[in-house]
Amino acid sequence: MAEAISFLEPRADVLARRSAIVADLADLLAPECLIHEPRELVPFETDAFVSYRRLPLAVALPRSTAEVAAVMKYCHRYGIPVVPRGAGTSLSGGAIPQEDAVVLGLSKMNRILDIDYANRTATVQAGVTNLHVSESVSADGFFYAPDPSSQLACTIGGNIGMNSGGAHCLKYGVTTNNLLGVKLVLTDGTVIDLGGKALDAAGYDLLGLVCGSEGQLGIVTEATVRLIAKPEGARPVLFGFDSSEEAGACVADVIAAGIVPVAIEFMDKPAIEICEAFAKAGYPLDVEALLIVEVEGSEAEMDDMLASIVAIARTHRVKTVRECQSATEAALIWKGRKSAFGATGRIADYICMDGTVPLSQLSYVLKKTGEIVDGYGLRVANVFHAGDGNMHPLILFNANDPEEAAKAEAAGNDILRLCVDAGGCLTGEHGVGIEKRDLMRHQYAEVDLAQMMSVRAAFDPGWILNPSKVFPLDGRNAA
Repeated sequence: MAEAISFLEPRADVLARRSAIVADLADLLAPECLIHEPRELVPFETDAFVSYRRLPLAVALPRSTAEVAAVMKYCHRYGIPVVPRGAGTSLSGGAIPQEDAVVLGLSKMNRILDIDYANRTATVQAGVTNLHVSESVSADGFFYAPDPSSQLACTIGGNIGMNSGGAHCLKYGVTTNNLLGVKLVLTDGTVIDLGGKALDAAGYDLLGLVCGSEGQLGIVTEATVRLIAKPEGARPVLFGFDSSEEAGACVADVIAAGIVPVAIEFMDKPAIEICEAFAKAGYPLDVEALLIVEVEGSEAEMDDMLASIVAIARTHRVKTVRECQSATEAALIWKGRKSAFGATGRIADYICMDGTVPLSQLSYVLKKTGEIVDGYGLRVANVFHAGDGNMHPLILFNANDPEEAAKAEAAGNDILRLCVDAGGCLTGEHGVGIEKRDLMRHQYAEVDLAQMMSVRAAFDPGWILNPSKVFPLDGRNAA
């Protein structure tokens, strides 16, 4: 597609020293921890936001915090940009490099360091996958709550960078609500510890600042996360409606009634058909919108909560109510939802947006989203975390058609503006990256952006960490 999102111009002095930089990095890292041949760099040129790509100068794959610190100290000394990378699942372009940058990948730092059931914590290296944390403690009756759809692949470090959520964040919160401490390598190679195993730490909440900072304040190499005891039972239920507006209104009324299920997920008809064709989950195909509502607790608690939810759903003319009857059926229901992005990729290219809106605006925003995409002559499939208003419209297009690609990007920008205008924000869990960077002014005044950039510059005065991301490129001198 045509390049609509710009990057910073590569630093000429860094490009001129490429051979020397590679040689110096080779002195800091083992041969298997450094990639610099052009063909071998290709897998790192983009992330899950595949519309844009840049070949990095080199890729460093350190195995320890000490090696991360050595690389950062070197890059800081010579003003070499560094782009942190977890598993490359970012949907906002957060891990896309540039030609003068060293990609610092944490995939080799994938060990679980400590499981402490007494304090209900796990300490892990940043390259541990999200799902591996829960799998490691499942047999003992615990789990790690944030569960992005990419949890099989995405890493804890990347989750921290984007403050990721997932289907169960309605009850248990997103990453920042489940993160207790990190080991952070600053731009000059200094290693600091923020937080720990306690529920709160003294002093400024720097941990809260780091979570969601998109790799611009430092490199997280270790994290201490909260473990939660498994509930006595869990039961997903399918609710089918004749319109997306009715489904959205039902969600708003459930939350307004003070009912907090563990998850409320939404799919419109295109998404239902796509996911059912892939997962064979038993989704009803005769409805226009589907809610997956999961409740948990004892049998009596689940029955009571479901009775209240069903009563509310009936006021919105619910067409189908289907409770799962077995663990296998429950697993299939969630397989369909968790596979939504991959299943959609089987039928079309798509851009996945990430705006968040107040629940009272769900019905309105869903309707307007359809009108926006239809106005560009494209299709949209909506699948998202309805309980907290985190929208994920998938705009379908042909990536081999530059005109369609440009329309898809424009439609996505219009949807994000709509979310902000409806009282929401640009991102719920995917981050700003490059995708939403130039929309930041639609949400924030210049004084707000300047303040955020001042905080960023306090950690990284040379702006070498993930430099093309988050903030509009033309306003940085003021910071």
